[in-house]
Amino acid sequence: MDIDRTRAMWPQIAAEIIRRIREGEYASGAKVPSVVQLADEFDVANSTAQRAMEAVRAEGLTRSEQGMGTFVL
Repeated sequence: MDIDRTRAMWPQIAAEIIRRIREGEYASGAKVPSVVQLADEFDVANSTAQRAMEAVRAEGLTRSEQGMGTFVL
């Protein structure tokens, strides 16, 4: 995925994660990469990756379990 650095990055990252879920790259029940892993993958700050994950959760596509991670619904 190419990120347009002239626009806010968190919505672009959220859209990519949502795409991966909808296309089955992240299957139902699968663990989604951590915020740190996503920040590394997209070369952004952890806070940017966290905001993207919050947007994905708001769409009702994932759930988080403290100490376990984030999983696709």
